[in-house]
Amino acid sequence: MAFSPLLFIGLICLAGGGSLLPATEAIWLTVPSSGERCVSEEIQANVVVVADYLCIDQENVGLGPTIDIRVTSPFGKELYKKTNETHGQFAFTTSESGTYIACLSLHHDQTHYTVNTTAIVSLDWKMGIGAKDWDAVAKKEKIEGVELELRKSTERVGAIRANILYLRFREASMREINEKTNKRVAQLSLMSLGLSLVVSLFQVWHLKRFFLKKKLL
Repeated sequence: MAFSPLLFIGLICLAGGGSLLPATEAIWLTVPSSGERCVSEEIQANVVVVADYLCIDQENVGLGPTIDIRVTSPFGKELYKKTNETHGQFAFTTSESGTYIACLSLHHDQTHYTVNTTAIVSLDWKMGIGAKDWDAVAKKEKIEGVELELRKSTERVGAIRANILYLRFREASMREINEKTNKRVAQLSLMSLGLSLVVSLFQVWHLKRFFLKKKLL
């Protein structure tokens, strides 16, 4: 079976560090004093997402200013919205594949805090296996040690397979779009050529008629 370049790159990413698998490292965002700061993540359907956010003050010990946070689906559906928060957690299960966006902004009323020019927010965005509470699973199903690690490995393999299938689906969709685009470009080129020929013939006919009328031919 031949592998496409996109699928091959995906397999390299999986082998090199699991970049297609859910990341569990927190990211740090600088939220401006006005406007929003947004982060996006492309996620498949039926994936559990759990994220913790915390707004801190770099210069002083303790929590920082309050923020407003809003999470939307690829089709603009609002999945989570909170205002005037210093920390919190949101969780949802994706219903469709696409880009999910989380936007953060400083709350307009900072009565408890003297706002500097920006705010620092830690956002720990976990998905799929990374969002699973394995301690709770181990206690509920009474498994531990090798059995628990085997369970984790099984789910990782399932996630890898799902990601590869998703890549193949995306590749097929992109190839179909490219083929349609090429077809439309070819049709447009033929139409442009035909229109140019018609205009040229009309100009020749018009000039010939003009010269005959003026008795120049």
